[in-house]
Amino acid sequence: MSVLPFLRIYAPLNAVLAAPGLLAVAALTMPDMSGRSRLALTAVLAVIWGAYLLQMAETLLKRWAGDLRDRTPAIAIDMLAVLVPLAAFLLEGTPDRSLYCAVWLLKPLRDSTFFPVLGRVLANEARNLIGVTTLFGVVLFGVALAAYVIERDIQPGKFGSIPQAMWWAVVTLSTTGYGDAIPQSFAGRVLAGAVMMCGIGVFALWAGILASGFYQEIRREDFVRNWQLVAAVPLFQKLGPAALIEIVRALRPRNLPAGAVICRRGETGDRMFFVVEGRVSVATPHPVELGPGAFFGEMALISGEPRSATVSAVTAVSLLSLHAADFQMLCSSSPEIAEIIRKTARERHGAAPMA
Repeated sequence: MSVLPFLRIYAPLNAVLAAPGLLAVAALTMPDMSGRSRLALTAVLAVIWGAYLLQMAETLLKRWAGDLRDRTPAIAIDMLAVLVPLAAFLLEGTPDRSLYCAVWLLKPLRDSTFFPVLGRVLANEARNLIGVTTLFGVVLFGVALAAYVIERDIQPGKFGSIPQAMWWAVVTLSTTGYGDAIPQSFAGRVLAGAVMMCGIGVFALWAGILASGFYQEIRREDFVRNWQLVAAVPLFQKLGPAALIEIVRALRPRNLPAGAVICRRGETGDRMFFVVEGRVSVATPHPVELGPGAFFGEMALISGEPRSATVSAVTAVSLLSLHAADFQMLCSSSPEIAEIIRKTARERHGAAPMA
């Protein structure tokens, strides 16, 4: 539990407060702004700083009480957001002290889940990324050397040394092309064309490595989450690891709020559902509620007929859906589960429609 529950309202305001604060910082750099406007913007910065001070107090009290673990980046960002502007106000005597509030750029990143994923991707793909970066450095220096040799006598002001030529090499290799330095000789222009093509290839390698790394990381997280959901369904608990892997690959998680319609009567039945958490209601002449471990929608898959009932969520519900094609594969690979599903379908067919 939070030590200061009333301070929780500040937690989701990181980005909301940072945006006007940074706009105020930018506006305060305008030289023709009136004194009244500057005072108003300074007051805005003070209010935002006070809100961040309360959030830092909550974060530190949570850590002290043991309610917050492994959140060192969040604590560091909260402290920087408060202490850096405070130090600027106390120690800096120039009007530029409001610029120190630009540290609030870090606040929207405080609770982001993207950066831990990015860190894992960079760690997993470090070898490939270092290899491509090394290739970039080798090409960069080699191109700068070649441009220096070719163009130094023609344009000594722009290619008179390797460091000067390296600026052109960076601009050309990144395909930015500022146009401030252009080879004049035929050999230099041939070199420039080759460098542009190399730059496209190098950046494509970087993009491909990162895209593949993100895909693998997201796929790994999805697999772990789906495994936990599948293992919670009693119907699958008797299966071995190999069969569970096949089930995990076939089932798709789905979370719905209370009152949401999961499937409607008369629709084409292209999937069945397993309830992991929450409860659903099947609209029959005698409504039936199903809880965790139950499944529904199998009638339409087995018979091929449209759905015979509307099913909606009574509470917030977590489901696993199994498409028709995957259902056939499941029946082939796991006869026991297929028989349980068919037996339940026959019993329901004799009692009441079940979607």
